Amino acid sequence: MKRIIEYRRLLDITPNADLVELKTTYRNLIKEWHPDKYIDEERKAEAEHKSKNIIEAYHFLVSIAPETQAFNLDNYTNTTNNSGIEDYSYKGQTLKITFQDGSVYEYFGIPKNIYNKFLNSSTLLRFARRHIFYAYTYRNVSKQTA
Repeated sequence: MKRIIEYRRLLDITPNADLVELKTTYRNLIKEWHPDKYIDEERKAEAEHKSKNIIEAYHFLVSIAPETQAFNLDNYTNTTNNSGIEDYSYKGQTLKITFQDGSVYEYFGIPKNIYNKFLNSSTLLRFARRHIFYAYTYRNVSKQTA
C-alpha cells in the first residue's frame, strides 16, 4: 500500500484517477523532467533519476488500474480458479503468490493477521479464494512462458 500511495503522490493523482488522466499526467511530467532538456550535468542527473521514478510509477499504477484489471479479468479468474499455489512470499503487507501455471500476482495491503490465517489454513488456495483474491488490490507481476 505504501508504494501505491508514494506513486500516486509522485504523479499527483487521486486514487480514483482513470487511465486517461494517468496517461496525461505521465506525459506532462515526462516532458517536464526529460533529461535532454537540461544542459547542466547536475540537473540532467536529477532529471534522469526523476524520469525513471515517473516511468516506474506510471507502469505500476497502470497495472493496478481498474480498467487494466477489468481487461485481464478472464485470465485472472482462470488462474485463480484452475491453478494451484506453487509458492508465496510476504513482505511489508505485500503477498506475492506464484501459481502453478507460472502466473505471479502481488496483493497489496494484506494485514499481518490475514497473512497468519492464510499460513495456518488447511488449504491455502481455498482461503486465498475466499479472503484475498478479490478483496485486495492486486497486479500481475509476470507470466512465465513454457
